[in-house]
Amino acid sequence: MNTISVLTDVMVQCRVRTLGTLEEIAKLPDPAAVLGWRPGPGRAHIGWQLTHIGITEELTATERMLNVAPAFADMVPRFKFGSVPDDNIPSIDLIRQVLTESRQHVLSCFSKFSDSDLDTILPWYRERGWDIRRILQILIWHEAHHQGQAHITFNLWKAGQPKA
Repeated sequence: MNTISVLTDVMVQCRVRTLGTLEEIAKLPDPAAVLGWRPGPGRAHIGWQLTHIGITEELTATERMLNVAPAFADMVPRFKFGSVPDDNIPSIDLIRQVLTESRQHVLSCFSKFSDSDLDTILPWYRERGWDIRRILQILIWHEAHHQGQAHITFNLWKAGQPKA
């Protein structure tokens, strides 16, 4: 296996965990209330955390790496890095769609490269000095980071529920 295959395989495993959290929430009586729950004022809700993962991947796979327009362009301002989570909570189906389609775009994007490209720094990443290897590493870390935030926020929500 080459490095790109190994790292994209890790990405696939991370997505299993992210979708698992989403599916656990989907089984609840009021998933929208859970997706919109915040651990404190001004903090990101679960729906923002999960959608942010997908939008970040979408931007990476499209405009940042291939210089093409991203899917979900209307959602980009709401969920990209530096955005402030609003109270318009995305649905389970929309989050699932963003995560699924953006992942397809990421895998397609990285399939265009080989291990001989790993040290290449693409124009959008020049200021950061990130080569293709680092972009893959950051995407893996990014999903694990935000999935962890969503997971702990979900656990905090569960801890606040009345005991049956």
